[in-house]
Amino acid sequence: MKCLPSNKLPHAHGNILHDWHAEIIAIRAFNRYLLDQCLLISTPPYPTSPFIRQLTSQDHAKSPSEQQPFTIRDHVSIHMYCSEAPCGDASMELTMALQPDATPWTSAPPTLQTAIPSPSLEPTTLSLRGRSNFSHLGIVRAKPSRPDAPPTHSKSCTDKLCLKQATSLLSSTTSLLMSPRNAYIKTLVLPESQLVAGACERAFAPTGRLKELNAGGWTGGYALNPFTVQPTSREFTWTRRARPAAEKAVPSNLSAVWTPNWQETLIGGVLQGRKQTDPRGASRISRRGMWMEAIRLAGQLGIPAVLDVLRKKTYGDTKTGEEVESRERVKSDVRRVLGGWVVNAGDDDFHISDLNSTSPP
Repeated sequence: MKCLPSNKLPHAHGNILHDWHAEIIAIRAFNRYLLDQCLLISTPPYPTSPFIRQLTSQDHAKSPSEQQPFTIRDHVSIHMYCSEAPCGDASMELTMALQPDATPWTSAPPTLQTAIPSPSLEPTTLSLRGRSNFSHLGIVRAKPSRPDAPPTHSKSCTDKLCLKQATSLLSSTTSLLMSPRNAYIKTLVLPESQLVAGACERAFAPTGRLKELNAGGWTGGYALNPFTVQPTSREFTWTRRARPAAEKAVPSNLSAVWTPNWQETLIGGVLQGRKQTDPRGASRISRRGMWMEAIRLAGQLGIPAVLDVLRKKTYGDTKTGEEVESRERVKSDVRRVLGGWVVNAGDDDFHISDLNSTSPP
């Protein structure tokens, strides 16, 4: 199922990924690559990067609400290819068409007090699991899609990508060091067989379920930047559709993480060969790994304001305060419009002192 059951979150301590669907792995790896690039150009002999640059005092004067030390260069555009339609609302029609019996299974929706009721459903109805209740479209869905799997509060890849149109691809940690202004996906590319135009418009477009969103008043470089969804005839080599009928393609429990500088193989959200309870199994793209890299970068730069935020007592503390207020407002506004967004809480309380116990590889 490639996501962490909600009852396991309090035991993750920042070491285990909550969600290792391919789209999420790619986004987290992108964030780590940006931090690595920032550290590279901040270290002697201070090479330049074709992708990012440091912001100057003149930049900060022009945009007072964007005081981060770095930005993606203006000429850089970001494009994402997905070999399958993202799970969730953008793939509902495709999922239904593949079922021998298109009758959707039903499940009781979550009842957490941290959820936001959906305006399009009954007031007490929250996000739905997987492919339950097919008749409801345009709503937030939680992973996994299988009814026999342990429940999680990880939202579908469709929902997370929809949110990224407003918050940018940057994580909360990365956004402390880099402006979100140029960090938005420009194009989402799907194989023709995986693109249902109506589903994508409903799931992602400002004319779909985001039509009630008011982005006015957002600051900090944030804006609603909808990506376009484009088809391609090119299929992933190992997709089921590209294999002969006699060859059965079986999903792997392995996840591959790749950047130009390093690679990892994960099982169960941690490094292959390590147990989930072993801090040495933390990936470079885990909460622990990202927090450590951000502290290392901020220390290299010697920026007291950023260091003060990153050196707060717990990971959750770094996601509160004036420095992330703009981002939190954007998240709140989008989640309110989407409705049914159950907060995936339980792994914010690991302590900064835990970072010094074992460093990720």
